[in-house]
Amino acid sequence: MPLQQWILLNIPTWVIATVMLAIAMGTAVGGVLLVRRLVDIRKFKEHHDIAGPIFSTIGVIYAVMLAFVLVIVWQDFDRAQNNTVREANYFAQIYRDTVGLPEPFRSQFLEANANYIDAVIKYEWPQMQRGDRSIEAQAAADKVWEVTGRFDPKNYREQIFFSEILRNMNEAVEMRRQRLQDAGSGLHPSLWFVLLFGGIITVVFTFFFGSKNLYAQLTMTTLLAVLIVLILFTILIMDCPYSGDLSIPVTPFQQVLEYYKP
Repeated sequence: MPLQQWILLNIPTWVIATVMLAIAMGTAVGGVLLVRRLVDIRKFKEHHDIAGPIFSTIGVIYAVMLAFVLVIVWQDFDRAQNNTVREANYFAQIYRDTVGLPEPFRSQFLEANANYIDAVIKYEWPQMQRGDRSIEAQAAADKVWEVTGRFDPKNYREQIFFSEILRNMNEAVEMRRQRLQDAGSGLHPSLWFVLLFGGIITVVFTFFFGSKNLYAQLTMTTLLAVLIVLILFTILIMDCPYSGDLSIPVTPFQQVLEYYKP
């Protein structure tokens, strides 16, 4: 389990945000005051003509990297959410296509699918928060394919409906594989190190400017640190789409289950 996933599972989101903001504000204020205490600000002013362009370059590089990671994580979250809806929709289409199947196979097939969807809701969704798959859901899925494999279309009408059902079933299987992959993945630790270390460098660099107005420098440094932390917090809570308070809900599957169990 990735560290960020463990954090989202074991610590409330508001606590994470509060701690991150407290660390950012404490570091910004404490750093500026410490540097001012140890070094005369007049020495900093002698290097403003060099420090200014360097800080601008650092800020642009870090901002581009931060924005790029945020966009990628946001897109991955949105894709995972869309895939979840698509997977549920495939089961809705499967239900509608069963009108062309004979009894008793139709009832057996619907029951097997209902049991699978129910297992996804009850067992797999909670386990996905830890990046795991459900043994119960997998067993229910195997049962669906076992029931499906016993059917032999007797006429062209049944063959057409059954072919469409198989196509939707294969699409749903692909969506499930992608869902389980998204549940257990996240940003690589090395990328998190770069993001955190880059943020520290950017904020610490502001400590070495000799502003006459101490409160103005404290305010600007604190606001910069808070902005960086807010973006990092957004990346954190969206990095694992099925974990934490912002996790993708199981609602689409619950809605589809109503078709199978009216």
